[in-house]
Amino acid sequence: MSFPAHRPRRLRQSPAVRRLVRETHLVPAQLVLPMFVREGITEPLPIGSMPGVVQHSMDSLRRAVADAAAAGIGGVMLFGVPAERDALGSGADDPDGILNVATRAVVAEVGDALVVQTDLCLDEFTDHGHCGVLNASGAVDNDATLERYVAMALAQARAGSHLLGLSGMMDGQVAAIRDALETEGFVDTLILGYAAKYAGAFYGPFREAVDSQLTGDRRTYQLDPANGREGVREALLDVEEGADIVMVKPAMPYLDVLAEVAASVDVPVWAYQVSGEYAMVEAAAAHGWIDRRGAILESLTGIRRAGAGAILTYWAVEAAAWLR
Repeated sequence: MSFPAHRPRRLRQSPAVRRLVRETHLVPAQLVLPMFVREGITEPLPIGSMPGVVQHSMDSLRRAVADAAAAGIGGVMLFGVPAERDALGSGADDPDGILNVATRAVVAEVGDALVVQTDLCLDEFTDHGHCGVLNASGAVDNDATLERYVAMALAQARAGSHLLGLSGMMDGQVAAIRDALETEGFVDTLILGYAAKYAGAFYGPFREAVDSQLTGDRRTYQLDPANGREGVREALLDVEEGADIVMVKPAMPYLDVLAEVAASVDVPVWAYQVSGEYAMVEAAAAHGWIDRRGAILESLTGIRRAGAGAILTYWAVEAAAWLR
């Protein structure tokens, strides 16, 4: 009788051995919680397509970020939902706009314990729902949009944001904002470039979360889901322009891109586990079709294994409790 020459199962024989030889580690500090704050409400509003996630009031936002800090996660990413919108997204750079007011409040509450991050994009603030300024033909005007992004970046930096999440996918956005920050003395403000942000079907629940006014799609500025090399190219350009960190979004459908980006750049690489990924697991778990906790932790571990140094996830606080 012959015996196997190699016995890899020895490394799986007990929880202690498996823990000791584990290649990928997931800890609370690697998780970032996206949060929505809505102008004009006094109680948090549940988001129907994202069970467990809410649009916060200012008071509930303060309580939630305190809980996030206590959970030991790495940071929070803030999204504002304004009461009024216009074609230019004027509320985005208004010092009294909801996102900038919320940023000041969160920095005051937990600014020493968490990296306070702000979404830098116009889509929540425009009455057409696109991520930029439209020209006469209705297309997004890249360079006119950069001017609005610069104004938004300076407003967020003045509000105390530690990290600006550039999610609009305009050409040259990192360079324009880095130059403006340096000129105005905000030399320590971090830039997260959403370098490889793909146009696809996994953002649906997010549109509800920010009360998006979008009609049509964003395929002229977000990446084609069929293109991997293009995502790497965008990441390299963002690094060249001065991004401190680059992002791949969504996470699970683009793990190959995430791995390629992580192998190609010399800055931290993050990934965003988007609303559709969250909603699918929650829906399957609600029907008893999937082990909810197991699926959440496995999905986060897979994103880490592919190369993400940190993950934006709506499960950040809950997962942190399990990991502790």
